[in-house]
Amino acid sequence: MKNNKAFSLKRWLNKESSAGVVFTLPFSVGFLLFMIVPMGISLYYSFCDYDILSPPVFQGVKNYVKMFTDDPTFYKSLKVTFYFALVSVPLRLIFALLVAMILQKTTKATGFYRAAYYLPSIIGGSVAVSILWKRMFASDGIVNTLLGFIGISTSFAWLGNKHTAIWTLIILAVWQFGSSMLIFLSSLKQIPTSLYEAANVDGANKFRQFFNITLPLLTPTIFFNLVMQMINGFLAFTQCFIITQGKPMNSTLFYTVYMYQQSFEFYNTGYGAALAWVMLLIIGLMTLFLFATKKFWVYDGGF
Repeated sequence: MKNNKAFSLKRWLNKESSAGVVFTLPFSVGFLLFMIVPMGISLYYSFCDYDILSPPVFQGVKNYVKMFTDDPTFYKSLKVTFYFALVSVPLRLIFALLVAMILQKTTKATGFYRAAYYLPSIIGGSVAVSILWKRMFASDGIVNTLLGFIGISTSFAWLGNKHTAIWTLIILAVWQFGSSMLIFLSSLKQIPTSLYEAANVDGANKFRQFFNITLPLLTPTIFFNLVMQMINGFLAFTQCFIITQGKPMNSTLFYTVYMYQQSFEFYNTGYGAALAWVMLLIIGLMTLFLFATKKFWVYDGGF
């Protein structure tokens, strides 16, 4: 019996499919230990009164009831996050597509320009850039200095005004359009030039070519960038945490920053876990909504 089992195991190990299992095992174990298990623990904590320092005490849905009925800051942070994502993401994609179309023509300096435009996507989310951005928009920062050079003498507090503070974060997010730009650029190069040649023969100008050829064939790429950037928009954290800390008057309080404050500053870790699961639900619903609308505007017919 033992020999039969040993033979079966040896035969299974000799199969090609077993190689795939062996090579994916490190990822599978890591995904289980560092994603699935922590998510399960977080879900349990969301139903507990937990402050990190003491053992969690199960209390049912009390955190969720408090969130929706007795926490105005929750709704404020949600409103700010939606505003940030719904404004910054479309602007970022528009700039990304515009720059991609400019860089579509290959020159000797094209590689340099592509790298230069992509660089903000790499460093834009760093703490160093956030600190630099904060200094730029300070009362004595470079933005007010440049305005002084053109005759607008001002010491306006961009970060201290609840109407302009959020826009400093939006501009920083739009500046990080490099990754979307490269994806657009790759898709633009896949569009057959014969389509544009036929349009020229028919007398179509550049404006009509863009809306009748380029834009429809780019809709799958636009959809991909929209989904990915929308998720990133809802999960934005570093810029707000370093530059404004949610000030003034919670006008820039991102949902993730509020979740961090509840979990690690106010020691309401169970409540912070509940906030995290609500955000996961919101992102899931937003993604489902985008996929539900895909059939109405995304062209999947190929080139």
